[in-house]
Amino acid sequence: MSGRAQLMWDEAVTGYDFGPDHPMDPVRLALTRRLVDAFGLDREVDVVAAKAAGDSTLRLVHRQDYVEAVKAASVDPGAADGKYGLGTLDDPAFAGMHEASALIAGQSVGAAEAVWRGEAVHAVNFAGGLHHAMPGGASGFCIYNDAALAIARLLELGAERVAYVDVDVHHGDGVQAAFWEDPRVLTVSLHEHPRTLFPQTGWPEETGAATAEGSAVNVALPAGTGDAGWLRAFHSVVPELIADFRPQVLVTQHGADTHFEDPLAHLAVSLDAQRAVQVACHELAHEYAEGRWVALGGGGYAVVDVVPRSWTHLVAIAAGREVAPESVIPESWRQDVFARTRQLGPARMTDGRWPVEWVGWEAGYDPADRLDQAVLAARRAVFPLRGLLA
Repeated sequence: MSGRAQLMWDEAVTGYDFGPDHPMDPVRLALTRRLVDAFGLDREVDVVAAKAAGDSTLRLVHRQDYVEAVKAASVDPGAADGKYGLGTLDDPAFAGMHEASALIAGQSVGAAEAVWRGEAVHAVNFAGGLHHAMPGGASGFCIYNDAALAIARLLELGAERVAYVDVDVHHGDGVQAAFWEDPRVLTVSLHEHPRTLFPQTGWPEETGAATAEGSAVNVALPAGTGDAGWLRAFHSVVPELIADFRPQVLVTQHGADTHFEDPLAHLAVSLDAQRAVQVACHELAHEYAEGRWVALGGGGYAVVDVVPRSWTHLVAIAAGREVAPESVIPESWRQDVFARTRQLGPARMTDGRWPVEWVGWEAGYDPADRLDQAVLAARRAVFPLRGLLA
């Protein structure tokens, strides 16, 4: 193992572009890449451009007829086949869609391969984390499910236990669906409650197929959950499950759309709490997975104020050179932000809430508290199935 982290990056991933009126603006990727560079993190990681995922790799998760439909829509967007979820408001077809989507998938698969083979201690693809795509269709801004493809490739390479932890505000439904029947993969998703947010799945009762009971875990958080509740929920569920499962690789998805500024959801989490969870995932990888950690991006639609800062922290943590929350953001980056977006960029790498405080589950719980009810529901649904005390 090289002891260095890999940052998966090819400028062409910014071609994943649904158009000027779509919330998933690829400027968020470009600005993140520039902020990583502005903090000098390029010198701390190996920047690698993996090849695009080919058909045989895509078929590890996706049906061939769907791949062909994406290719056809990529050539002629006006003829996109709606039965595959293409050409919709969420997933408009665009020229080059297959190529851009396969390239993002290839970065996540490449990250998984590098970590498994010991070529890198950690690998980050912040362009990835497109967790809604299903085997036979696009969904929720996601064409190919790079997270599921990375996990499937790990299994193909011989991994027997892979844990996937998803802290995006939306349920990681596509990854859960891909491994619903596979006990080799533990999927854990913390997300806003399906009553109030797309994709209306991720109920605590969703625990895996009969062949893999207890392999799917869902913590459905009430709208309005803030830092203390979000961190309490994470630490009340995730570490105990990871300790029990002892994965050979930890794959994590770090959608930044839990943030209180995000326009598409209703949680109230700060950048500082997001950073705290990134640190916790890094520690869990070292404690239980011999350091093997694949970290992905995901959602996040406050494309200037939140996403670049959150994912730059992620890269820094993986690189072993954390950026202090109080750090002043280089003026060169803020000038680039204004040139690209005509917006003023944030001045520091914090929302002013560091260090974030929260109370652990071992201190007891309040059965009348909505956050504690969400945690209890998840623990009671899954923990007994895994031989753990709820």
